[in-house]
Order: sequence, then C-alpha cells, then structure tokens
Amino acid sequence: MDVEAGEKRRKVGDGKALPQPAWPWETRAFRTVWLVIACMAFPMLAFVSGVYKPPLVLIVGGYQGSSVQKQQSPRQPQPPPQFPLDDDDQQTIFYGVSDEPRDKYLGGLLAAGFDEDTCQSRYQSTMYRKPSPHKPSLYLLQKLRNYEQRHRRCAPYTAGYNSTLPFLNGGPAPEKETECKYVLWWPWSGLGNRILSLTSAFLYALLNDRVLLIDRGKDMSGLFCEPFPDTTWLLPPDFPITSFRFGGSDPLRYGALLSNKNISIDGTDGRPPPSLVYLHLPHYFDTDDMHFFCEPDQAVLKKVPWLLFSTNNYVVPGFFLNQEFEPELSRMFPEKETVFHHLGRYLFHPSNDVWGMITRYYRSYLAMARERVGIQIRVFSSKDAPFEVVSEQIINCTLKEGILPEVDGTTLTSGASAADPTKTKAVLITSLYSGYFEKLKDMYWEHPVAGGVTVSVHQPTHEERQQTDKESHDLKAWAEMYLLSLADVLVTSAQSTFGYVGQGLGGIRPWILVKPQKGMMPEPTCVREVSMEPCFHSPTTYICREKKNGDNANVVPFVTHCRDVSWGLKLVDRTK
Repeated sequence: MDVEAGEKRRKVGDGKALPQPAWPWETRAFRTVWLVIACMAFPMLAFVSGVYKPPLVLIVGGYQGSSVQKQQSPRQPQPPPQFPLDDDDQQTIFYGVSDEPRDKYLGGLLAAGFDEDTCQSRYQSTMYRKPSPHKPSLYLLQKLRNYEQRHRRCAPYTAGYNSTLPFLNGGPAPEKETECKYVLWWPWSGLGNRILSLTSAFLYALLNDRVLLIDRGKDMSGLFCEPFPDTTWLLPPDFPITSFRFGGSDPLRYGALLSNKNISIDGTDGRPPPSLVYLHLPHYFDTDDMHFFCEPDQAVLKKVPWLLFSTNNYVVPGFFLNQEFEPELSRMFPEKETVFHHLGRYLFHPSNDVWGMITRYYRSYLAMARERVGIQIRVFSSKDAPFEVVSEQIINCTLKEGILPEVDGTTLTSGASAADPTKTKAVLITSLYSGYFEKLKDMYWEHPVAGGVTVSVHQPTHEERQQTDKESHDLKAWAEMYLLSLADVLVTSAQSTFGYVGQGLGGIRPWILVKPQKGMMPEPTCVREVSMEPCFHSPTTYICREKKNGDNANVVPFVTHCRDVSWGLKLVDRTK
C-alpha cells in the first residue's frame, strides 16, 4: 500500500514519472571506492592467513635473511615439503604456531594415553616446533615401550620393588637375579648438567633392563612432567636412603671396591658382588672408576640389584666405546648424533607452570618472525672474556656468518628503505647479564638494516648469577633452554651445558662462540658444530680394549673430540 502511494506521488504534469534517485551503492563513485578497498584488503587477508595456517609455501633464505618467492605454474605438481635441519645450502620453510600438533607423538617416541591436562607440553610441543627430520628407529620405539612396561611392573610399592628393598643394605647380591633391578639418580650441579646426566642414567637403564628412579631434590617435580605412563619415576618419601651424600671415599664406590679387591671381575674368587654399588662418575673421577665403561666390569655389575648413578657429565659417548653395548646402541640410534635429540624429547616435558612461561613468551615476541635466532651466552671468566670482547665477538660471528643482517654505518634517515614484511628476524638472547642484549638492540635501533630486514631483540631474564637448586631460578632457566630449542638458528657458548640442551632438543647444529683467552678476541670468533650431540667434558681416558690409558677419540670412528672442549668426547655420524 505504501509502495503504491509512492508511485502515485512521483507522477506529475503529463503523467510521466520523474527519474528515481539512484541508491548510494548504484553510483560509479561508490563502486570505485569499494574496488580500491578490496584490492588493499586482499593481500592483508592472505598474509594473516599465512601466519596462522602454517606451513606457508613462501620459502625464506636460511641465514642471509633474503627471501625467494618463486611462482609455480598451476599445471606443475607441487613437490612434497622438505624439512631441512639447519643446512646452509637448503632453504627453510616458515613455521608459525599451529592450532594442532604437527606430530603429536614425535614419530612414535611418546606413548598415548597420558592425561593431557596435567602435562600440556607433552603433546603440544610440535605446535611451536618445526617437524624433526630425524625419525626414531623402530627398535628404539620397541625398547621404550618395553621399558614402560618394566617400569610399571617395578615402580615404587609394587611387589617387585618391595622384594628388592632388603638388598639396599649393601650385603652380598643374591645368587639369582632379582626380578627388578634399579638405577638410582640424584640431582647435583646446574640444571643443564642435571638434564644431561639424567639422560645418561636413563640410557644406561635401557641398555641393562633396569628401572630408573630419581631423587626429586628441591625442584625436579616442579620442573618436569612424569615421563612414563601410569607410574612415577620419583623415589617415594619413605625410601630407606634419606641422604645421597656419597663421595670418593665411600667404601661402596665401584673404583674403591675394585682397587681393594672387594669385587671380582673375573669370577675367580667365587664371591658375589655387593647388592648396592655406588658409581662415581663426576668430572674428577679416577682410572679405577673409569673401568665402569669396560665389558668385564659391566658383566659383574649386571648382578647388582641397586646401582647409585652419580655424575655431572654426559657420559653417553663412553657407552659407545663398550664393544658389547655398541651393537645395541647402533640399532637404537642408527644416526649416532640423535641420542640426546630423541631421549631428551622423550624424557623432558616442561611442567604446566614452565610451559605457560614458554608459550606466553613465544607468542608475544617470537611467533610472528620469519626466522628465530637464539644466542646463548655463558661467560666462565670475566678476566679471560671481558664484556667488550664478548660483545664484539657475538656481532662479528653473527654478521660474518650471515646469521644476522648488516647495518649501515650511518644513522637512520627518512630516506631509508621500507621494511620487507617477509624479512623479519626475532633474536632471543639468554644470558645472566643484560649488557649483550642492550648492545645488540641499540645496534639495530640506531642504524638502518641492509636489505629491508626487520630485526627485533629479546631477552626473557638476566639473573646476574647462577643460583643452582633455587626453584624460581631453575624454572626460568628451563624455560629459556626450551625457548632456545624452538629457534631456527643457534649461536651458543663453548663448554655450556645450557646450550647443549637447547641444541639437542631442537635438533640443531649451532655456531659455537670460541672461548676467549687472556682477554683477546679469538680467531675465528665462532665455528660450526659437527654434531648436535652434547660433549662428554671429562671423559674416560682408560682404553678398555687395550687395558691402558690413552685417547678414546681414536678408538671408534663415531666418537671424536669436541670442537668446544678439545679434550672432550662426542658422538658424530661417521663410520670411517
């Protein structure tokens, strides 16, 4: 009715209707404006979609910060994505934070069935980390599943555990081996050392069908989730040994038992070994204790129900020197340099408190960058490595190796080239001190960056000094190690276990900052690591197969000297 009345009102004069006014959306100007808006909005939508739906097909140059965008013909099939580790000659695919885990069970390393709410990091880690090109062997997966069953069968308060407790008195070992045999580990030294020594103890348990139980110390349960399904690796509060203050003078130390002839490795005296033996493997252990790595000694130790495992070292390379262990180890780890990469990701899952710290920081400061660079700085002597020398060393290394972009020597002008949104680098610095962060941040703030690269510099903490066994300090340290492992490129300090953990979890061969001596700049300033494996800092110097002291770096081709610690030993993928 209203429409009809309107039509009548528009008719005047000779009965012709007046032209009807055009609606706004029918005008040429309106359509032109919307066309411009659509053209501007579409690239932005594509960029946002790329950031939040990884992986992007955009390929970014590895260390040079240069991008290569190559359009493919629609008729050409797209090759499957490759996941390079950190090879300079390969291009790196950009990975942002995904909505779902990319490889929830890490190629079968992790068992299913855990309560995901009690340990969010276990299955969420691959939302933040690019897929590893190193897949665990089927034999390692079988060994882990068998271990999990054994651990459930021999966990605290089970029948097998209860029947083995009486042998903690250190008397003679039983003639018939007990159903359950144990490796007891307790924490000492810094957090990086603890993580590496605990990995060593677990591998020893795997090799010898033992169960690993650990003393919770002051903060172990607050740092890490339980690694094994439906059980615990923590010693119960009522465990008979209340203090793990064993040392070099303890009569149950393996080296002392050997030198005092209280244990026989040839079986000639017919005496059984003790039911409790202390394995003393710190950085200052002697030749008698080094016999632990030899075949006859391991044959005797197999009969001992309780082994107390004490070290601040990553002793895994020593196991590969043992001719009986080596075939089993090679089946578990066909790639020799992946031992810590696989076992570390299997064992060490940040607790929910630590995971919250990691993810909040990552999303806030690192997630949007096309490349993440981790720089881990540890100074052992300010006299040998003064601040100015180390600062210049870091800058020289990262610029020379193309890890960070060059800057112009002039101050920023209005004529500076516009930043390229595809060339963004986030630099994560971990150090006890803030000075290195300030130096690098100011360099990129005060000078234009070559090539249109945008660089942001971040440092989560600067605690000023190491505070071993202080929970709040260890929480931050663990979060920073894990953040380093999420980087695409790593620069680490020589001889630092903190850096070893980051590179091993991330599967990265880092650039190592060479230790300055007597306040002088080293040349070269940094070298490329040959393996992602940690270094055995204080290795055994006893050559078992020759029964004499010597250099174990010359015994097998896959154990060699470390680049950062010339006397240390490490695993490499080499057969000749």
